[in-house]
Amino acid sequence: MTSLFITLRFLDILDILLVAFILYKVYMLIRDTVAINIFIGVFSVYLLWLLVKAFNMQLLTTILNQVIGVGAIALIIVFQQEIRRFLLLLGTRYFSKNKTFSFGGLFSFGLNTKTHLNVKSIVIACRNLSKSKTGALIVISRKFDLSTFSNIGDTLNANLSSRLLETIFYKDTPLHDGAVIIVNNKVMAARCVLPISESSNLPLNLGMRHRAALGMSENSNATIIIVSEQTGNISYAKDGELFQNISPDDLGEFLEKEYN
Repeated sequence: MTSLFITLRFLDILDILLVAFILYKVYMLIRDTVAINIFIGVFSVYLLWLLVKAFNMQLLTTILNQVIGVGAIALIIVFQQEIRRFLLLLGTRYFSKNKTFSFGGLFSFGLNTKTHLNVKSIVIACRNLSKSKTGALIVISRKFDLSTFSNIGDTLNANLSSRLLETIFYKDTPLHDGAVIIVNNKVMAARCVLPISESSNLPLNLGMRHRAALGMSENSNATIIIVSEQTGNISYAKDGELFQNISPDDLGEFLEKEYN
């Protein structure tokens, strides 16, 4: 006699929840990019393979078997950027911010080498740049290696100050075009080129600075501050999200909480 009851263990429930969580995070990463269309195409091919296999269509089954056979490698190549973003999100959001568990903490031997960010200088610079409607793009890094981006620009390695930031972004200076990268309370480089976001959900009134800030936040764990040249509004991007029209005081509170 066939049993009418299904044995459901705790591990089965945990398995379903973990799969649902991973699928949700993958969807959140690709929902506003061209990758979602690629994903739909790949899923359609997979459904077609199941269909022709069920109807025992030998020729199509043989062809699609070859496609599915190399599908894992193809997916890694096609979704390379999204996989990188997912792993970065996993490592930074759920491990590096957790003070009770940190790989760096395992080898620190109780030594506190954290450099406090000079938030006041950044806030003063952003407030003054906003008042004068001077465009700015400031990348604040924690631990992530941004040498790929800083090497493109001009190396400064200067102490962080509001006057330095305002001078860099002054319209008549050679360094104003591009982004400034701040690492360990130092202005490491200026005139840096950032990756552009592929998101299709950005408002049309946002320019290249906002797209570059969002793209950088998708490729690193940095915080990117934007001062609009058209409106003077202050915004920042973090973890692939854009927060617009932020007051200098709110920006300062966020930076203090995030970096100090």
